[in-house]
Amino acid sequence: MSQFFMHEKNDLVNEAIEGVLLSTPWHNLSRLDLGDEIRVVVRSDWDKSKVALISGGGSGHEPAHAGFVGKGMLTAAVCGDIFASPSVDAVLNAIVNVTGDAGCLLIVKNYTGDRLNFGLAAEKAKNLGYKVELVMVQDDIALPENPQPRGIAGTVLVHKIAGFAAEQGQSLDEVKALAQRAIDATSSIGLAFATCHVPGEKRDERVEPGHSELGMGIHGEPGVITLDTQDSRQITSIMTDKLAHALPDGKQALLLINNLGGFSQLELALLTREVLQSPLAARITHLLGPATLVSALDMKGFSLTLLALEEPFLEALNAPVQVLGWVPVYDFAPISLQRAEKIGSVLDFDASENAEVARIVASVTQTLIDLESELNALDAKVGDGDTGSTFAAGAKKIQRGLQEKQLPLDELPTLLALIGEQLATVMGGSSGVLMSILFTSAGQQLEEGSALPQALMHGLERMKHYGGAQPGHRTLVDALQPALEALVAGESLAAAAEAAQKGADATAQMQSAKAGRSAYLNQQSLDGVKDPGAYAIEKVFAVLAG
Repeated sequence: MSQFFMHEKNDLVNEAIEGVLLSTPWHNLSRLDLGDEIRVVVRSDWDKSKVALISGGGSGHEPAHAGFVGKGMLTAAVCGDIFASPSVDAVLNAIVNVTGDAGCLLIVKNYTGDRLNFGLAAEKAKNLGYKVELVMVQDDIALPENPQPRGIAGTVLVHKIAGFAAEQGQSLDEVKALAQRAIDATSSIGLAFATCHVPGEKRDERVEPGHSELGMGIHGEPGVITLDTQDSRQITSIMTDKLAHALPDGKQALLLINNLGGFSQLELALLTREVLQSPLAARITHLLGPATLVSALDMKGFSLTLLALEEPFLEALNAPVQVLGWVPVYDFAPISLQRAEKIGSVLDFDASENAEVARIVASVTQTLIDLESELNALDAKVGDGDTGSTFAAGAKKIQRGLQEKQLPLDELPTLLALIGEQLATVMGGSSGVLMSILFTSAGQQLEEGSALPQALMHGLERMKHYGGAQPGHRTLVDALQPALEALVAGESLAAAAEAAQKGADATAQMQSAKAGRSAYLNQQSLDGVKDPGAYAIEKVFAVLAG
């Protein structure tokens, strides 16, 4: 069973609501004191003089719904259990406690449980003499033949637009009419790579690795189709095309990019770029997000929403609010590049040929490229899983120079200096800088007349000086230093390769790491696993030894 951060499953929603109440900077939220079974978050600054707005539904969609309670948006949110509609009694109590003479508008997502519970509560409240109206959000266009489209992320736009109207003192009929106009102008579509994890339940693994599900519901309901891709451009092309067909001719739109819970900020940034590089971008004038507004717990997915713009919508969306979950709307503007002066190579050299050096360079670079996946897998056990990609990036850069005959192969000091310069550019993290120090310093020593083994050893000493790693620290130094020491002593490449292998093997038994990413791990994580950098050095010397 998957894990979930909580104390007791039955207390999760109530305790999470307390967290929301504690974290509001305006201190403007309260909970109706009606016992643990009725969870209604309300504005503590509400005076019942204006139309009240109530929304809600199952929990698990945070910041919806309590995150949108506050001045300028909702008056109250009725929170059910995870993905379960709140009861009729809970909704009715919310209506009775926040509704004054101006009346109340219920904003409901179009799911059976919400329709029934909010609908019946509305009828009961009317029988008690309250003025209550209800609108149903149904923005999901993923299932085109569905007679009851679901309400998803577009709901928050309705909250905001109706909230503005209510805050301005408009009548119940006016607020309802504007909310309905917003509903009619809203279209959404979602996609996920994996379903959400419901606390205490096993995750549904129906989406196979490398696939995605178009139209997966915000409770994990099956979508309209499974796509055999997770490619960002293919997916956004499909989704933006469907949204473009739903947008009325001649209309410009606001785009809401909504995280369903499990997308990283890196992926959201790429998603934003992909959507705004599509043909749909020509009709988008304003953006909201990327942000988490209506989530589905930790679902690995996102949704896109278009609001066909009308005169009152932008004023409403831009009005200030005092709620936790809202993010600002902003104008869409294309990317602009600032002029800059690019500093090229500081080395002045002429390309030259040397067959033996070319053979060695080709052999070493290809070895590192071939090791990419293996080194990444090894590094995933003791680091951040990118050693193979980092070394391969440097190797590919040098290999391209070799293939394009742009290396000074017959001038070894210049070649090492050039390699040092290029590795610092293409290799990420600290590895590129450290290897650059080694090759740059070695090149300088060669220029001053040192032999190659001594020059490389000097480069290693400078790398150790700046990087801090020493033999026994469980890094590539444990393989590289004994190999170079063998060469300095006049031993063969075969002896150096054997020394590198012994040094790499020793890293698997070291009690702790004192440098690099492995230094942050415990002994249990490191035990029996070679340092990936040392393993790479071992393989390089094995190839050099033939």
